[in-house]
Amino acid sequence: MSDKRVERLETTILDVPLRRPHRFARASMDAQPMLLVRVHTAGGVTGIGEGVVPGGPWWGGESVETMKAIVDTYLAPVVVGQEVDRIADIQQRMHDVSAENLFAKAAVEVALHDAWGRTLGVPVHTLLGGLARDSIAVTWALGTEEAGAVVDEALEKLDSGQHHSFKLKMGAQSPEDDTRRIVEIASKLACRAGVRVDLNARWDRLTSLRYLPRLVEAGVELIEQPVPAEDIEGMVAINAALPIPVMADESLRTPRDAYRLARLGAADVYSLKTTKSGGLRNTRMIADVAAAAAIPCHGGTAIEGPIGTAGSLHLACALPNVTFGSELFGPLLMREELLTTPLEYRDGHLHLPSGPGLGVELDPDAVAKFTRS
Repeated sequence: MSDKRVERLETTILDVPLRRPHRFARASMDAQPMLLVRVHTAGGVTGIGEGVVPGGPWWGGESVETMKAIVDTYLAPVVVGQEVDRIADIQQRMHDVSAENLFAKAAVEVALHDAWGRTLGVPVHTLLGGLARDSIAVTWALGTEEAGAVVDEALEKLDSGQHHSFKLKMGAQSPEDDTRRIVEIASKLACRAGVRVDLNARWDRLTSLRYLPRLVEAGVELIEQPVPAEDIEGMVAINAALPIPVMADESLRTPRDAYRLARLGAADVYSLKTTKSGGLRNTRMIADVAAAAAIPCHGGTAIEGPIGTAGSLHLACALPNVTFGSELFGPLLMREELLTTPLEYRDGHLHLPSGPGLGVELDPDAVAKFTRS
């Protein structure tokens, strides 16, 4: 019997409180639910992955509850008995029993990489091709609160040296009010920090073409996903009209999406998320398409905890074209630490941990404290 054979999968839902509410255009959260997936091998190794979505199923149609049901009922039976290094084969087996559910599959796939790395005694980034960098810059995301509160939080981060760029959420107010709010914030941060905005697909093409030029004039340096995911033609028109980069997120989930966006010139930057794309390998394929089209990438976030963040960090550090920084700030937003040794945030960057697999260890007491009964 091979030591690499998967003997069982175990799933646990946690509810981890946040330091402050985080508001999106269509949802808000004061705690982050997350699904832990543990892969146990015959050799006694345990790999851990994390399933998480930003604030519930509004973003990608999945939640921790649906992920747990899919993993327990459909994915675990086709993973158990396989060897952890047969990831491509396991991915096909998971696809054969579940056509979508990319967030759930990502949790399993990251756990398999963690178990495989621990079995070999090597870090996950080695399994992904080796390092391009040892750390990545981290942009801090700010919610849809009024301008004064947002500026105060941004200045506190700047003064402490924790972050040097900020992403502002839009879409919760009328376009006119929201635009005035962002212009005010950008003017107060001018010459001190980079400012980006994320509309989470809330505007249509005409609204975007009317209001986004005002944000450009105010010094905003990047616009993320202004229109719904399916409106690729709208993304093309907006990208052609603006002199600053447009970044694709909701429109970009698969390598085929990456190819279509590149062929049509719909985005200047790609937001990579292991969660929305089904894991590390699918996300690497998206980055490869982007590299072929000379499109830089950004390490996006679904507000992951430390396990999901560590997985995304290993991938971002293994991809040469992730040159637009990241938003891997999730653990900083959480009120309590889940790891025995926290991830290292320093000088505006997140630094790779050392050790095999993901290089991090969960604190069992913290996990027990936040486990949903």
